[in-house]
Amino acid sequence: MPFIEFQAVTKRFPGVLALDGVSFGIERGTCHALIGENGAGKSTLGKILAGVHTADGGEIRLDGRVIAPGSPLAARELGIAMVHQELAFCPNLSVAENLCLGDLPRNRAGWVDRTTLSARARAMLATIGSTIDPDARVGTLSTGQEQLVQIAAAVGTGAQIIVMDEPTSSLSAGETRELFRLIRELKARGLTLVYVSHRMEELFALCETITVLRDGQHVTTEAIAATTPSRVVSQMIGRELVARTPAHLSREPGPVRLSVRGLASPPRFAGIDLAVRAGEIVGLAGLVGAGRSEVVQALFGLDPKATGEIRVDERPLALGSVENSLAAGLGLVPEDRKRQGLVLGLNCRENTSLAALPRLTRAGWVQRAAERTLVGKFLTRLRVKMPSPEAITAGLSGGNQQKIALAKWLARDCDVLLIDEPTRGVDVGAKAEIYHLLDELACEGKALLVVSSELPELIGLCRRILVLREGRLAGELPRAQFSEAALLQLMAGVPAAA
Repeated sequence: MPFIEFQAVTKRFPGVLALDGVSFGIERGTCHALIGENGAGKSTLGKILAGVHTADGGEIRLDGRVIAPGSPLAARELGIAMVHQELAFCPNLSVAENLCLGDLPRNRAGWVDRTTLSARARAMLATIGSTIDPDARVGTLSTGQEQLVQIAAAVGTGAQIIVMDEPTSSLSAGETRELFRLIRELKARGLTLVYVSHRMEELFALCETITVLRDGQHVTTEAIAATTPSRVVSQMIGRELVARTPAHLSREPGPVRLSVRGLASPPRFAGIDLAVRAGEIVGLAGLVGAGRSEVVQALFGLDPKATGEIRVDERPLALGSVENSLAAGLGLVPEDRKRQGLVLGLNCRENTSLAALPRLTRAGWVQRAAERTLVGKFLTRLRVKMPSPEAITAGLSGGNQQKIALAKWLARDCDVLLIDEPTRGVDVGAKAEIYHLLDELACEGKALLVVSSELPELIGLCRRILVLREGRLAGELPRAQFSEAALLQLMAGVPAAA
């Protein structure tokens, strides 16, 4: 009998059937992969198990007993916890305060007992072997450290089942390795892990069993050893995914659209020279901390301390002004779509038209008919899955939010697009759609500068790749010289002979 058993679990949101009679089982002490396209229902199912959502139908059995956790606290009492993709902490509070927020120790006078608070937090962190200072403010931690604090909160309160929703989506390579080590240690202790991810290599490295969902329905559950990544992709999207050579590579690039000379903002980066031509996709690679995001933010006018020379279509562009960058035809799709790319409380229509409002406004009023036409064009082109354009953006899956973050700048019709992590948190099917879209934009004569942590993404998409190391350009590779080994050597500063 499975340790956890889902039986005909169904969940509806306004206008969306998120889960449609899903049934499968999870064995005790295993790492069970849950995969599917954006909007397939993976995170929803994990949140139902963790008490964040309540199922509308069906039942969940834990060790043969029917459970229905109506809140995260009720789930915690059953030994179930969740490590969320979007880290849910109070950044202005300490690690200890966040870890004990639901049960703060108090002294006889009713005040928070700081000594007990710190000791309890240290004990929770010790359960995962972490040496993070419990008195440190959460806002000062790296994303990887925040992830470890979430896991400490789960393990330290005795959870036997942990749902991990895209746990590596914002982690560096080193932080990911540390997380993998911890997951293997937790499995060895007998904990059961439900691992939600788009990253196939992670699932095949960590998990024993994989469940595929598509459009809210269960497709298959089988042993990792009995399947392959290509088979899983086909099950996810219901079709074979064919790798294509980008069409823009067969065309000769046009004139230089973006030219940069001596761009600097010490100590983050300095001496940046680059050019991007019309009809060209240029990659920007580098290790975490190399300055990739900082460079594109400075190009867009977000760094008031940046110096150097930027020209767009041979016209000089004053640095440090987003208004000037917008007027020159630049657009920025930022790395963090939730904090910087979207207004989550607005609906899909409002987010998509946000950057294009000046051309949609007459005498201070938005022309709604023109707005709906423009928005509909790009939401259809990007195949955004949503109940309607009036649906609140916060309710969409991460991949569909990313598509809207892209649609916003397509609606503005920018000539130069700066795109930071175009497919972070996006499934393989949606990745292919985004790659095809970027290729189309290059074929239309746009100039694209793309930052990505995924080297295969840059290798498959770009004509040239620039490599940053410690805030400086370490080199440039033309497509004929592309390889992960060559890029890593430049990124890490390792001589080719090594």
